[in-house]
Amino acid sequence: MDLQLNDTTVMITGAGQGLGRAIGMAFAAEGSRVAFHYHSSGEGAEAAAAEVNATGGKAIAVGADLRDRDAVEAAAATVNGELGPINVLVNNAAATQSKPFFESTEEDWAPQIDVTVGGTLRICHVVGRQMAANGGGAFVNLMGDSGRVGESRLLVTAATRSSTIGLTKSLAKELARHNIRANAVSIALVRTDNLDAHTGDADDERMAKILAAYPLRRLGRPDDVIPMVMLLASPLSSWTTGQVISVNGGYSMV
Repeated sequence: MDLQLNDTTVMITGAGQGLGRAIGMAFAAEGSRVAFHYHSSGEGAEAAAAEVNATGGKAIAVGADLRDRDAVEAAAATVNGELGPINVLVNNAAATQSKPFFESTEEDWAPQIDVTVGGTLRICHVVGRQMAANGGGAFVNLMGDSGRVGESRLLVTAATRSSTIGLTKSLAKELARHNIRANAVSIALVRTDNLDAHTGDADDERMAKILAAYPLRRLGRPDDVIPMVMLLASPLSSWTTGQVISVNGGYSMV
C-alpha cells in the first residue's frame, strides 16, 4: 500500500536512538524527508541522517532542548530551511523514571514534567503555527500505556503521559480549521536500547512476570508500532483525528 508519504517533511523528536530513530528510518524508506531531533543523543541522530543520505534520501539531525523556546524555534526553522515545511510531527521525546512514589522527590518530577508536558506543548505550538501557515499537517503523539491505565512505580511518568491524551484531543478540535490532524499511539513495553530504564535489570523470573501481563506473551518491537504511526501520519487517515490508539500486545484493553 502506498502511504502517500513521499515528498513530505517529517520531524521526529527524541530520534537519536530507540523507537524514535526506527520511526525516522521507516519514514525515510517511504520517501519522506526526515529530521531526526535529539537532545543528548546527537551521535545516533547524526548517524541515522547520514545513513538515509547515503542511500539517496534526504535527512538531517537537529538538536534542541525542548525545554528552551528559542532552541525549539531555531530547530523548526532549520528543518523548514533545509527540508521544507514540516508536514508531520511525531512527538516521541519524553523523560521517564521508574521509582516508588514515596521515594521520589520534586527534583525527580521536574524533568519529566518539563520535557514530556512542557516540551511537547512547546514544539506543538511552534510547529503547529508553521503547519497552519502552510495549509495543514499531522501530529502523531506517542505515549506510554501508563498514562491511560496507571502503573506502579510510574506515577509521575503516568501523570505526564496522561497529559498527551488531553493535548491530542484538544489539538484535534482546535486546529482542524487549519487542516491539522492530531492522534496518539499508546504503547506498552517495546524492546529498544533503553528497555532497561523501564524494566530494570530484570532476571528471568521477573521478565516472566512482566510477560504474563501480555496476552500475546511478548514485548513489543519497533516494527509493531511503526505501521500505526505511519498510517496516522498518512493522508490515507485524513478523516481520523483526536484518537488514542493502543498498540500494546493486549497489555490493556480498556
